[in-house]
Amino acid sequence: MTNIVKLLGERIRYIRKEKGLSQEKLGELTGLHEKYIGQVERGEKNLSIDSLYKITNGLNLTLEELFRSLDPIIREDDLGELLELLNKRPKTDHTMILKVAKVIFEQRERGM
Repeated sequence: MTNIVKLLGERIRYIRKEKGLSQEKLGELTGLHEKYIGQVERGEKNLSIDSLYKITNGLNLTLEELFRSLDPIIREDDLGELLELLNKRPKTDHTMILKVAKVIFEQRERGM
């Protein structure tokens, strides 16, 4: 299979595990067989749009959220490094980092 199929499978597995779901449970939520879910996660199956949509719904994601980190913006500066770090972290960390950044920027604007 192509690299994108493998990357997509890895992303699905990562999100599924982050949400504490087994392949069996994701299968129940999507109406897809757990063995199919495993094949998708290993990059062995090329997903149809319908199956992809079912999986994103089962994971409570949008398609945009699923694909967001598959082809991140490649930047060779601090922003690119930050984006790469955030892509590897759970959404709760994104929220925390945003709050910290806002506090830091507010303090800098006040001259502290």
